Amino acid sequence: MSEHPGARPEYPTALGASSADRITLLGRDLAADVMGEVGFGELAFWLATQRRPAPGETRVFEAVLAALADHGFTPTAITARLTYLSAPDSVQGAIAAGLLGGGSRFLGVTEDCGRYLHDVLAAAEGGHPADEAGWDELARTAVRAARETRQLIPGLGHHVHKQGDPRTPRLFAVAAEEGLVGPHLSLFAAIGRVHPGILGRTLPLNGAGTCGAALADLGLPLELLRAFALLARTAGLIGQLAEELREPVARDIFLSVDLNNRAVPPRPYDPPA
Repeated sequence: MSEHPGARPEYPTALGASSADRITLLGRDLAADVMGEVGFGELAFWLATQRRPAPGETRVFEAVLAALADHGFTPTAITARLTYLSAPDSVQGAIAAGLLGGGSRFLGVTEDCGRYLHDVLAAAEGGHPADEAGWDELARTAVRAARETRQLIPGLGHHVHKQGDPRTPRLFAVAAEEGLVGPHLSLFAAIGRVHPGILGRTLPLNGAGTCGAALADLGLPLELLRAFALLARTAGLIGQLAEELREPVARDIFLSVDLNNRAVPPRPYDPPA
């Protein structure tokens, strides 16, 4: 906004702007240059970075969106369906309710992992490793530090895919095919290789964490990594609501809880010492 006294206020933006006969977006004519010419995934990347992605970047980005769009009856999906049952006149409320559940256990792992890997890389002395042995050594240092401080490593482990998340190798493969395996994916892969020898058990690299590493390697803002997960899940929630219209399950979920609750004596809250 302009700060000159008495001046007309100005609010600069490189995004959407309109005149009587034209709409521009990112400096392009929306109707002539964007609509029917630019895919939605490419546009989302472009809007966030204000630079048009290369085709390979778009492919990796859209692979991430596909990986995060839907993962079955997760809390976000159930919440959206139940909210729609309660307020069928408010589809926006149902979608918003589902998105609000994107936290550290579901969807938020994407950002948490990207940030974690970034912090490890930023603290590494001597720059990024030049070979796999170097990445493994950096990963060992990071995993040991996490174990000593009882810190969970974001993106390590999955409650269902205990033998390996099928999204993970595919995301690595797409990034490799496009020459976009950067430091975040390299470090995450090394964590996958070395952690069993330190933690004493083998945990899979989950898809959400791999998505965070891939997005960070694309140079997307770390502060927005969760937003991209939510963008993907929005499509999934629309699918959940569309299925709810055809094959409703929300009422059964509600009644299962409502008709099977068990009364127990009150338990007053006992503050921890």
